Amino acid sequence: MAFALISVCFSQLSCQPRRADQQLTVASAGKISSLDPAQASTVNTIQLLSALGDPLYSLSEDGELEPRLAAASPEISADGTTVTIPLRTDVRFHDGSRFDAAAMAFSLRRFLRIGTLSYVVGDRIAAVEVAAPDRLRLRLSRPSTSLEGLLTSVNLTPVSPQAYRDHRDRFLTDRFVGTGPYRLSSFSEHQQRLEPFEAYWGEAPRNSGLDLITLSNSTALYGALRSGEVDVLLSASIDEDQRYALHRKAEAGQLHEAVGQAMEIGYITLLSNAMPLQDPRLRRALSLSLNRTELSARVSYGLRRPLRALVPPSLAGGGGPIWPAHDPMQARALLSSAGYCDGRLLQVPLTFRSNVPADKLLALTWQAQVKRDLSDCLVLELDGVESTTVYRQLGEGAFKAVMLDWRGTYPDPEAYLTPLLSCSNPSGEICLDGEAAISGSFWSTSGLQEALRSSDELRGAARHAELKRIERMSALGAAYIPVWLESPRAWGQTDLSVPEFDGSGHVRLNRLRRTR
Repeated sequence: MAFALISVCFSQLSCQPRRADQQLTVASAGKISSLDPAQASTVNTIQLLSALGDPLYSLSEDGELEPRLAAASPEISADGTTVTIPLRTDVRFHDGSRFDAAAMAFSLRRFLRIGTLSYVVGDRIAAVEVAAPDRLRLRLSRPSTSLEGLLTSVNLTPVSPQAYRDHRDRFLTDRFVGTGPYRLSSFSEHQQRLEPFEAYWGEAPRNSGLDLITLSNSTALYGALRSGEVDVLLSASIDEDQRYALHRKAEAGQLHEAVGQAMEIGYITLLSNAMPLQDPRLRRALSLSLNRTELSARVSYGLRRPLRALVPPSLAGGGGPIWPAHDPMQARALLSSAGYCDGRLLQVPLTFRSNVPADKLLALTWQAQVKRDLSDCLVLELDGVESTTVYRQLGEGAFKAVMLDWRGTYPDPEAYLTPLLSCSNPSGEICLDGEAAISGSFWSTSGLQEALRSSDELRGAARHAELKRIERMSALGAAYIPVWLESPRAWGQTDLSVPEFDGSGHVRLNRLRRTR
């Protein structure tokens, strides 16, 4: 198997790659523990499912909504509460069963019932109905502008009711039966083999299949691409120095490099419901102490762009410089007003994910900035914790300040604001229950929840204005500090076609092919 060969060649980088056929090897970091779209959350899993399944709609490179399993644009009633989706009639699942409105309804109801990310749908969908064999109808509890973006989510890709008959109410982790251009022929946590699905309704893959391998060792990934054992390498979790080295090799014509739409934000969460950061002046001071431009240059060689908003600029209504820029003098004034400086130091534990290479570099750089600019007022005390522990303890309020990242499950501002700001039980400036608590900030403020709902019922300029208002409220509360924006990258050997990204930041694996 390809994975066994690559494991040997990591220590023998002179090994020559196999070129027996058009089977391609695509590598990335981290294991895949579940193939169930109702459970999928990691970038690697979503990338894999995008090759094995189809959403109802997808985004083109220029952000336009394009029908996939849908046959045309959604039909929305005058009051915005009924959405009818015409479906293709020439689609089959990998097990040979037919895709129709009943199959799509089965999959949506299953996701709403057991999906771990079901909050992205929230209470918007009141009912899923089969209007006709080729027409799906969604009854909404309220108008929702972001619903169209939600319908591009890979998490809502349909699965075969026949194959998932015994998994209506529980996850199926080790296999996947969908409608995509590839079918899964073997699966383990670190390797998946994909073969072209001969009955695929759309464009056939341009290669004879894929071996997807996942590893946690950045040096091994880098060496495997350099030696030719890997055809394509995806950028997630590779060390910054090696990412930049591959970028330079691509500039020199030694590799292909593709850059997708920037959809991932890096940010810092501050615990707002406990001392000392319960005081918003201290949270604002921390935000002002951070020099994003310097961080980007020193940590990522400028490959990660500074960000002063929670919503990526590529999305309509997002990306403006809402959070204040670096201003140590104003930070000092806020700290002094709260009783710090002049002999009293604010000590803030800063947690970084020890297995995410950029986190430690960010933490060290920010710590140095604070020492340079505010050494008599503020000290950052660094603590590295493995990411799975961070995610498990985040909603327990375990971290005063912690570095995280987020990529929306679909391309709409709502997919960034709701997971960080929504709260089902706000009490003044504290969120007692809801996504803001789960995300570790426990922050809310008067009018925020109403603004979130209002923004999802508006369109055009009115919606953009409301989204900006939400971001200004969030910047003032300073429970989150956006740091940078990351574009997905893929590097390929020069005997391949240049990798392509779709409008949601996924590599189009079915378009990879050898050119010689």
